[in-house]
Amino acid sequence: MEKMKNEQWKMKYYSGITALLLGLLLAGTSLFDFGKTNAQQIPPSPKSQSASPSPTPPVEETPVEDDEIIKIDTEVVNVLFTAQDKSRRLLTNLKQGDVKITEDGQPQEIVSFSRQIDLPLSLAILIDTSISQQRTLPEEKAAAISFVESVIRPAKDEVSVVSFTGEATLEQGMTNNITRLRRAIDRVEFVPPSGYIGGGVVTNGGSIPGTPPISGTNQAIAGSTAIWDAIWVTAAEILGPAPEKTRRAIILLSDGINTSGQKKLEEAVQAAQKSEAVIYCVGIGDNFYDGVDKGALNKISERTGGRAFYPRDEAELREAFRLIQEEMRSQYLIAYEPINQKRDGSYRKIGIQMTNPEMQKQKIKVTHREGYFAKTDSKK
Repeated sequence: MEKMKNEQWKMKYYSGITALLLGLLLAGTSLFDFGKTNAQQIPPSPKSQSASPSPTPPVEETPVEDDEIIKIDTEVVNVLFTAQDKSRRLLTNLKQGDVKITEDGQPQEIVSFSRQIDLPLSLAILIDTSISQQRTLPEEKAAAISFVESVIRPAKDEVSVVSFTGEATLEQGMTNNITRLRRAIDRVEFVPPSGYIGGGVVTNGGSIPGTPPISGTNQAIAGSTAIWDAIWVTAAEILGPAPEKTRRAIILLSDGINTSGQKKLEEAVQAAQKSEAVIYCVGIGDNFYDGVDKGALNKISERTGGRAFYPRDEAELREAFRLIQEEMRSQYLIAYEPINQKRDGSYRKIGIQMTNPEMQKQKIKVTHREGYFAKTDSKK
């Protein structure tokens, strides 16, 4: 009996222990699940946020207008030049390393160097028809026609013809039609002012009957010579609108003696520089009058990168045109990005010097325009 009681007590004891252990096990599992659930719901601490930053919202880009892109483009300056030895022979074998270029005295980096023999040509022929050209005009016209026929490539080049006395007349706008150019030059003629009786004599200030003057408002214009006005209007209004990638040139046939007009020589030079036009002067005058003003013609040609010629007869006149043709086909083109990229419209002086020691010894003469005017941001 007593043994049976002991067995029952043991069973109750072990059952209690088992129930207690089972309870502890269940309690631990609940605590574990509670902690896990809470860990998922608690927001991360600031420290955790700094370790994994949230993405920055995208910033909307402001559209850029096309004209704004143009304004910040790098400006490139193109300079045509020729090189001649002491015998005035043109050099046709120069390399980029033979020269250096400066702007306002500061060396510039050359981005392109090439010999230009195929670049399209935009050319204006200016013919002085004032009294001093009366006897030489027929030879001038014949030489100009020969030049046009031998130089102009109809598929690439274009030419205009302008005659002038005290005012300029556009005989032929830019064209590549050789026949039209020939006719335009052929119809250029000396128109005597009112009262002109020959030999440079105008009686009574032109008050007697005679050939009507070119300008009905000012009879004195017909007998005067406004060279700088003619160059200015040609550069600004005829060559200025020419295509960008062309060589622009003016061939001036005159004695260089300016007797009227509103523009000065300096203004004519600036107009040519702004349109990037080279001026070649053919100084033809009549010794019966005042001959030729070589100083003025030399100045305007040299400052624009051209040359002046002074033929004494028809053969030399044709040779002058041949040399102009040869020079235009023997030019080099330097392109550089100026260090000074300000678009302020200011004048910048250009210099080209030989760096090749052998060519320095030969005293090679380099001819180019003296400078250019920087672009501005104003819309044209």
